[in-house]
Amino acid sequence: MNEPLSVVLAGARGHGRWHVANIRRLQDEGLVRLAGICELTPLTEEEFGGRLPEQSADFGALLDSTGAQVAVICTPIPTHTDLALAAARRGVHILLEKPPAPSYAEFRRMADGVAEAGVACQIGFQSLGSHAVPAIRELIGQGAIGELVGLGGAGAWVRDEAYFRRAPWAGRRRLNGADVVDGVLTNPLAHAVATALALGGTTRAEDVTGIETELLRANDIESDDTSCVRITTGRGHRVTVAATLCAERAGEPYVLVHGSRGRITFWYKQDRVLLQRAGHGPEEYEYGRTDLLENLVAHLTRGAGLLVAPEETGAFMKVVETIRRAPDPAPLPPTAWRRIPAENRRAVPGVDGLVAAAADTLSLYSELGAPWAPAAEHLPKEVSAR
Repeated sequence: MNEPLSVVLAGARGHGRWHVANIRRLQDEGLVRLAGICELTPLTEEEFGGRLPEQSADFGALLDSTGAQVAVICTPIPTHTDLALAAARRGVHILLEKPPAPSYAEFRRMADGVAEAGVACQIGFQSLGSHAVPAIRELIGQGAIGELVGLGGAGAWVRDEAYFRRAPWAGRRRLNGADVVDGVLTNPLAHAVATALALGGTTRAEDVTGIETELLRANDIESDDTSCVRITTGRGHRVTVAATLCAERAGEPYVLVHGSRGRITFWYKQDRVLLQRAGHGPEEYEYGRTDLLENLVAHLTRGAGLLVAPEETGAFMKVVETIRRAPDPAPLPPTAWRRIPAENRRAVPGVDGLVAAAADTLSLYSELGAPWAPAAEHLPKEVSAR
């Protein structure tokens, strides 16, 4: 039996609470030991829910003093690269929350630095740990739905106005001169983009040949909350993802795989798959999921393959870079949204149906006749991989 790997968690509040619970679960299984927490304001025992490990606001010093073997980084997006490189320089392996970086240049700096240091790095796209992902790829490869035509992603979520005030960087494209790019497609519904790309075998930067975007916002924020993107791939199919945080009703996000003789729907948060194909009745499947920190531990202790290495998120980062470089999101006219006072949020009437239609037809909002959608920001069909 291997000794548990010592783990330092950077960022234990907000989404970091999920990581605390997950590390505790793996600690109970004898796989890891929480050796330290890095927070600018220390946690209290009441907040942590038990006896605290060592704490420090200095990430590097904490890695040194604890002798950490693994760092879980769940901090604001602009800090990801520097913290990952601080860990890599010390030989500490990394689980880095998504999105891995706010720009392609920062992503390359992180990925190249990690590779040079020779440490393992897992990017936190938890949906890519779903056992449904290889199963769907196998169905596509077997021709279960005929030729692959394209993939659509749909995410209709609701977020109140407090969500955009949860942190100084929330809802921002830039902060203090640094890129943040906290938009609906790059952060809350980033999984829809990454999962759609992965199912179609478009994971590396060089696999992307063109990107079109429509970035909009109903909320009084800097970044986008209602957007769509269409990606042209080197494999010859399109990937269209539409998402909003201003849905009329919250729905389960999904990816739709279009084939010439059928389709596959993957509700990626539920690990649930619906296969519909010519000559067969509908078939539904539910799959398990491999936790990404558990997979990183298995990689380090038993040589298991890493599920989400940095290079496997290069195509997603090309989308982030395109959104970063696009004109600032257009505000929707006041006639396009309504306030729901009881929920302290804004909703865009009809957007739920538009999100679903975009995934169904691989079309952009403007092509679906949304009166508030501007013409797509058409970028060159050749997108640089550097």
